[in-house]
Amino acid sequence: MKTSVFVGTSLDGFIARKDGAFDFLPTGGGEPHGYEEFMASVDALVIGRMTYETVLAFDEWPYGGKPVFVLSTRTLAPAPSGALVERLSGEPAEIVSTLSARGVGHAYVDGGVTIQRFLRAGLIDRLVVTRVPVLIGEGIPLFGSLSKDIPLRHVATRQFSSGLVQSEYRIGDERGPGEELPPLWR
Repeated sequence: MKTSVFVGTSLDGFIARKDGAFDFLPTGGGEPHGYEEFMASVDALVIGRMTYETVLAFDEWPYGGKPVFVLSTRTLAPAPSGALVERLSGEPAEIVSTLSARGVGHAYVDGGVTIQRFLRAGLIDRLVVTRVPVLIGEGIPLFGSLSKDIPLRHVATRQFSSGLVQSEYRIGDERGPGEELPPLWR
């Protein structure tokens, strides 16, 4: 199973404000920047409970009919009508094994703590980071502390007229299992 991250950050590396708000991100994602194409490539999402609770407040469920696996040891708030949501718990390797056994070929990993846990476990294949031209000073960081360096291999960077800058990386400094994932854009 392949895993990817597709995330927006402030220029100073925060995915949300301390209260979980991401009002600094462009409304509706701003101009097209590959999100739709990325979502079409994934079979399921793996998100943390805080991310789940945040998206529950959206006017519309953002994941369509894709299965969403929420990592939590607690009972979840009810999902919106038509949403496919399941609670899972365990270490990232267990989650990947479970989803792979269920036929998931490509998972979108999202949410600060969840991304950090999967990165530390060596279970992210591709990382797409879109930087928004704003400094917010403090918030929830995309990356947390690491016990060792995680080498990345740059695939591509592109800029948008709104000032967004998006970079794609493969995890690892040599060709590896994520190599079968095509670049997000050509």
